[in-house]
Amino acid sequence: MAMGCLLVLMIMALTRAGAVPGPKPLGVLPDARGCHLAQFQSLSPQELQAFRRAKDTFEESLSLKTRSCRPRLFPRTWDLQQLQVWERPVALEAEVALTLKVLETMADRSQGGILDQPLHTLRHIHSELQACVEAQAPAGPQPRGRLHHRLHRLQEAPKKESLSCLEAAVMFNLFRLLTRDLKCVASGDLCV
Repeated sequence: MAMGCLLVLMIMALTRAGAVPGPKPLGVLPDARGCHLAQFQSLSPQELQAFRRAKDTFEESLSLKTRSCRPRLFPRTWDLQQLQVWERPVALEAEVALTLKVLETMADRSQGGILDQPLHTLRHIHSELQACVEAQAPAGPQPRGRLHHRLHRLQEAPKKESLSCLEAAVMFNLFRLLTRDLKCVASGDLCV
């Protein structure tokens, strides 16, 4: 099993390296041992297409129930640039964790194989983010201010939102997460 996962990761890395030349890796966060997020400054066209297919399939199956959802779980005013550089991976890791949880539930229920590739990519992103968060965890007090508010809101969402509203929020936020937020975190202090 572990050998299979390693093989899949190697194939993805080789495919990405050959298909689309990317920027040279940057130091994502100062002294970040085990933090390799520069690879996510841009996802491959194949990965983005898999996410687009999943989102399109979801939109085709939308019900009127999602139109009555309360204000967005991921408001447009949420911008990772408003957070300190070390807080950004923490916020994004929580966002990706919630997205994974919701998409895994959708895959179990009905979306089936259409979510296999997006889930695989998100799991990889999530594991890299977890490594960065653990490597950069500051000693001292718990998160405050904007970061605390964002983490609390994400943590409470599954308790406060209906499943259909949670699914809609996650799917409509997916490309912002993959293109803007992930790129910002991967760029480290160059994200301004």
